[in-house]
Amino acid sequence: MRNKKKIGILIVAYNAATTLNKVLDRIPANVYDEIDEIAVFDDASKDNTYMVSVGYKEIKKLDKLTIYLNDKNLGYGGNQKKGFNYFAEKGFDVVVLLHGDGQYAPEILQDMYSPITDGAADVVLGSRMMTKYGGALKGGMPLYKYLGNRILSVFQNRRLKMNLTEFHSGYRAYSIQGLKKLNLENTTDDFHFDTQIIIKAHHNNLRIIEVPIPTYYGDEICYVNGLKYARNIFGTTNEYIKTVKGKKKSDIYSEFYIAYPLKMYPYSSHKTVIDILNQKENQRILDVGCGDGLFAEHVTKGNYKIGVDFIDESENTKKNFGKYYKFDLNEGLPAELESEEKFDYILFLDILEHLLDYETILSESRKYLKKDGKIIISLPNIANIFVRLNLLIGRFPYSDKGILDRTHLHFFTFGSIKKMIRKFNFIIADKKVTPIPIIEVLPDFLKKNAGYVLNFILYAATLLLKRLLGYQFIFIIKNNQK
Repeated sequence: MRNKKKIGILIVAYNAATTLNKVLDRIPANVYDEIDEIAVFDDASKDNTYMVSVGYKEIKKLDKLTIYLNDKNLGYGGNQKKGFNYFAEKGFDVVVLLHGDGQYAPEILQDMYSPITDGAADVVLGSRMMTKYGGALKGGMPLYKYLGNRILSVFQNRRLKMNLTEFHSGYRAYSIQGLKKLNLENTTDDFHFDTQIIIKAHHNNLRIIEVPIPTYYGDEICYVNGLKYARNIFGTTNEYIKTVKGKKKSDIYSEFYIAYPLKMYPYSSHKTVIDILNQKENQRILDVGCGDGLFAEHVTKGNYKIGVDFIDESENTKKNFGKYYKFDLNEGLPAELESEEKFDYILFLDILEHLLDYETILSESRKYLKKDGKIIISLPNIANIFVRLNLLIGRFPYSDKGILDRTHLHFFTFGSIKKMIRKFNFIIADKKVTPIPIIEVLPDFLKKNAGYVLNFILYAATLLLKRLLGYQFIFIIKNNQK
């Protein structure tokens, strides 16, 4: 052990009969003394990797060396996942990933795991681009691989807002506690698993550092298809960005998907309601269908916020709400609200259309309002021109979000919302309309210049033709005091 941390070395091997023993020979004695186990996972090699490594263990009498043969080839990523689970189940603290082909130097294993055992990192990435050992080209990396590596790394740094010298080294060390925070079950079994695990570690705020490693290219066989690998890197990186922005629910990054991401550009429903709420201080606000609290985070000025939704309480809900109630809104509002002080505002933002019985919960909410309190409702406009044109050609294209969100149980027009409000004897204090969010489909570099201009023009047109161009209607209503 080092600093009372249980350290394991995972060697992934495929057709490494001629190199694996040399890799094991190069592990320094002081490293062997500190680590608790070296596990070789032979990924159903077609050569004699398994038999050679078993013979090596017997000849060298290495008690800390264990060898496993996969029944079938799991792929580069799949083999890693099996190895990580193995060390996690055995209660290890740190696992170092080493390759059986000799491309990475066992001599610096201690450099790889020390930052984790010393408490300075959760993930350690070996970088061949750092100059301590002369850099990648001096170590024999082919020029085309060097250029490809740099291009991909620059792209990934920009897209992910990171600052790594290299994303594509397979020499890594991980904290087991850090790995347990990541969902690896939905990741690829292919070579771009290495990128997906970095993305997930970064998203989960794991501490990632790089250490310099020497570059070595010998006569080992490379099983990576360079063009396919590059396509996969571009694809999986963009897939992550789209997922966290709520544009597409990726299977790989599904745990990061936000179905209703916050829209903070001018004239959006979120920005409009936030501006209303932040006009006064020290108000009591009930956010019904609050999700993870992304909206509430922007409601400031000492306002006291209570959230209600069906999801489990999270760090975000704890941070953004004074209280949070987990409750099935199809059953109304939680009884605990009876003991709360009444509210200045009750929010039903993009939620009523999802409920089986929206009328009951809307009617019930009035008893929780202060005498001069208000309810803010935002609802999508089913009569929007986009829907009308699709119906004209015989289409009703359900989607993951938007007006035709497949989870909507009810559809509303400007007229039907007003009718609903009158039905429950509310008074309309104010009403607003939002434009079609064309700004969301623009590239990032256009959103804050041409996008804002286009958004303003569309908003102006929407004010004139709200029933046709309106994307969402926002109604501020209050109790009829008569």
